[in-house]
Amino acid sequence: MDSTTTAALPPVTDAHHWRRQLDELRIREKAATRELDAIAAQRRRLPMVEMPDYVLQSADGPVALADLFQGRRQLITYHHMWWPGKDWQCPGCTGFTSQFTRLDFLDPYDARFVIVTQGEIGEALAYREKVGNRMDWYSTHDSPFGADVDAPPGGGFAVNVFLRDGDKVYRTWHTNGRGTEQLTHTFPLIDLLPYGRQEEWQDSPAGWPQNPTYEGWGGSEDIARLYGPGHEE
Repeated sequence: MDSTTTAALPPVTDAHHWRRQLDELRIREKAATRELDAIAAQRRRLPMVEMPDYVLQSADGPVALADLFQGRRQLITYHHMWWPGKDWQCPGCTGFTSQFTRLDFLDPYDARFVIVTQGEIGEALAYREKVGNRMDWYSTHDSPFGADVDAPPGGGFAVNVFLRDGDKVYRTWHTNGRGTEQLTHTFPLIDLLPYGRQEEWQDSPAGWPQNPTYEGWGGSEDIARLYGPGHEE
């Protein structure tokens, strides 16, 4: 965006007054951090629900839910929205999951993070290749697993977390909608900017650039162009 496209600017002040207002904001930011710590502590104290012996589809054929852990004890699943027969799938899911190119940092935590979709495994893997996604994908196309964890056919996206104890798998947490934002680095970075996300639902000063929601988001075609076959490393 050209910097001359808007006349709206934050008020200019001296360094003393800027620091004072920053310090006032910092009080709220630190309180929010402590609240997030408290939420995480409560999350660690949630009970869990034992799961049936689901069978999903992988690149190598049928796979039990317990095997998705690949020997680890903890598993995060991102449930990618899927529209059967469409060339391009949900741009939000496509863009969201494109961020996760390095997941080995989960290894010391005995954890894994994968994609599960309602798409047939062949279609799903072809789409993964087209958009250059690097996560491991699994299909719940012929399994009730997705529907049972709040990601049914034709439904939205979701995140679920599971804990494995031997061959038994337990569901420990779930979220969807804006609850998934805590997993992304894009929105936290954009929210630091003076103009923020520039979406019309946000509380911004008069004159700030604001556009329809999702307008600034990249489309699935954009992700494929950036990360798919033929892109430059």
